[in-house]
Amino acid sequence: MKSLDNEREREEVMRLSELQIGKTATILSVGGSGALRQHFLDMGLIQGTEVTVMKYAPMGDPIELRIHGYELTIRLEDAKNIEISEAHPPVSSGMDVRSSETPHPGYGEGGKYHNRKNENPLPEDEVLTFALVGNQNCGKTTLFNRLTGAKQHVGNFPGVTVDRKDGVIRGHKNTLITDLPGIYSMSPYSNEEIVTREFILREKPRGIINIVDATNIERNMYLTMQLMELGFPMVIALNMMDELRENGGSVLVNDMEAALGVPVIPISAAKGEGIEELIQHAIHIAKYQEAPMSIDFCEKEEGIHRGIHAVMHLIEDHAKRNGIPIRFAASKILEGDKKILEQLQLTENEQETLEHIAKQTEEETGLDRAAAIAQMRFRYIESVCQATVVKPKESKERVRSRRIDRFLTGKYTGIPAFIGIMGLVFWLTFNVIGSTLQGILELGVTWLTEAVDAAMETAHVNHALHSLVIDGIFNGVGSVLSFLPIIVTLFFFLSLLEDSGYMARVAFIMDKLLRKLGLSGRSIVPMLIGFGCTVPGVMASRTLPSERDRKMTILLTPFMSCTAKLPIYAFFTAAFFPNYAAIVMIGLYLFGIASGILMALIFKKTKFKGKAVPFVMELPNYRMPGAKNVGHLLWDKAKDFLQRAFTVIFIATIVIWFLQNFDMSLNMVSDSQNSILAVAAGILAPIFIPVGFGDWRIVTSLISGFLAKESVVSSLTVLYGSTGLLQNSLAVPGAVSLLVFCLLYTPCVAAIASVRRELGGKWAAAMVFGQCAVAWIASFLIYHIGILF
Repeated sequence: MKSLDNEREREEVMRLSELQIGKTATILSVGGSGALRQHFLDMGLIQGTEVTVMKYAPMGDPIELRIHGYELTIRLEDAKNIEISEAHPPVSSGMDVRSSETPHPGYGEGGKYHNRKNENPLPEDEVLTFALVGNQNCGKTTLFNRLTGAKQHVGNFPGVTVDRKDGVIRGHKNTLITDLPGIYSMSPYSNEEIVTREFILREKPRGIINIVDATNIERNMYLTMQLMELGFPMVIALNMMDELRENGGSVLVNDMEAALGVPVIPISAAKGEGIEELIQHAIHIAKYQEAPMSIDFCEKEEGIHRGIHAVMHLIEDHAKRNGIPIRFAASKILEGDKKILEQLQLTENEQETLEHIAKQTEEETGLDRAAAIAQMRFRYIESVCQATVVKPKESKERVRSRRIDRFLTGKYTGIPAFIGIMGLVFWLTFNVIGSTLQGILELGVTWLTEAVDAAMETAHVNHALHSLVIDGIFNGVGSVLSFLPIIVTLFFFLSLLEDSGYMARVAFIMDKLLRKLGLSGRSIVPMLIGFGCTVPGVMASRTLPSERDRKMTILLTPFMSCTAKLPIYAFFTAAFFPNYAAIVMIGLYLFGIASGILMALIFKKTKFKGKAVPFVMELPNYRMPGAKNVGHLLWDKAKDFLQRAFTVIFIATIVIWFLQNFDMSLNMVSDSQNSILAVAAGILAPIFIPVGFGDWRIVTSLISGFLAKESVVSSLTVLYGSTGLLQNSLAVPGAVSLLVFCLLYTPCVAAIASVRRELGGKWAAAMVFGQCAVAWIASFLIYHIGILF
């Protein structure tokens, strides 16, 4: 009879993938295995938790869930591994009434918990090192900018900080704060989590500044508990308190401090509130090495309590010998963290004992070891939040985001909206704003060139010097400078999309399509950044949790045409297709995307066989882009472009001018066909005859493009002297073929260097030769098709 009941129960169990939109259920168990399952547990998908289905992506997959007060997206395939109860009305927690807040004394200087008798400060000349750690989208980089005065790029999608950034806290010389990638837990699921975890465990900073999103404390505090287990001096920066207050919420800071045993400072990084107090507390806990108060989080959970303390007792000597905090190591071992086990160097007998402890823990808790640890943490977090947090009403940002998403991520409107937005961005950049500003700047450059030319002629300046200044510098560098408005305009629009939170929605929308190419939806973010510049696009791939996906994304990002190629496109369209500029530009971008798709399919079937990584991403609320942040980004990109124009391109222009105007005996020539450059480029020119541009001058400009793509235009301007000569030496099919080659051939030296840093020299070399081969083949086909028509 009992077995029949069990069978019926198994049949009646629902899967999360079956839950209807708007319905709520309780999680009964989380299936799967490995790092992904651990990641789900860390994100709050644990037994006994309520989950609500918010919506499906336009293509029907992935699915957006609401859990622990925030939105999380996972794929339907992964949702099938999560068992849930029958749908039921959500349990309303209401808004608890708390006593009025008392002044915040804190743990730092003058605080009620600070014991002066036990002071043992670090030497005055010792640098106080800090790790700035927090979840993604919690305002970490904004706080870093406030603390250091730096102007790092701040975005509203996961993975803005893809590498550690260092800075000195303003007004405190002997300090060094490191902004680490945003992470959800100390479990090594993605590359950014590994970077953060390894930095903390190996560098052992003097203090940790843990930034917590006050509007979503439950999810953020999961990482906080893991950081507290490390035992390093720590202060919690409770960010976005202004938003919490505006929506009727508050936090009893003193009570939260007492519950956690670390200083908790309410701040608003965006508005600069509470920053000075945070600095004072951070410096104090680092200077006096005040570790968090000893709190046994598992005390009320008998089964897991016995398991953790048994492991702590067994590994104590190993943990001390290897410099790993005992409590942290014990929790990780019970979770099944193999990296910690390797570091501890346990004997075979000890490992067998640990396995017995883990099995006993599972029997006593009724959960597997990883789920038991996650549940213990979330239960403690819930108890702290119930006692210290007045829950706000649904924020106006969340309400607004839901309304916007009905259109931007709607089933029938999401993809057309994406195509429309990107089309509008390119149209405004190339045909309206960017092109208008470019015309104005071109007039200025032309006027200045003519003025200098006239002045030098009047002064009877030496012919060689006159040629160098006018033909080399002004015509070369000046022609590239005129494209600055187009580049800045494109970055302006990309920055608006990024800051607003739309980039995360693009990943959500495109996941199913990209999965067919063997990639995750998260790969769309590096690729979209690649339209601006390949270098940050390659760096942004570090946020991808899979090595396979990361390599594929890096190799495909250069197919997304960067803004450095815009001068080439604009130059040739003006010369050969003046009436179809926008069509040619958009066509090139689409051809680049199509080429990337084709290469992705080839990679998927050859070198990178296997499935794309699961899609697990938080969708942030839409926010108004910050004027300062957009301004900083535009200034950085404009400065970078100008630096390249007056360094790499400037040098390349002078070198090309010299090689063009002097022969092998270093005599100045009247005909550039007798120059050093003609001899060198002439060796390679025959290779390009079958693709329609076997002229040594064009080959020379392509070589200069390895230094910086913008220098292709400056080189052609110097070598041909006028657009008319270029038009006479190049047929229209050849011009189209050349545009395709410039679109697809290897990116600049800076991009190659970034690929080498991420993947190694062999992959970088393979990319250089591979893309040149792809570009030649595509140009060959385009040229011969063009001849036919």
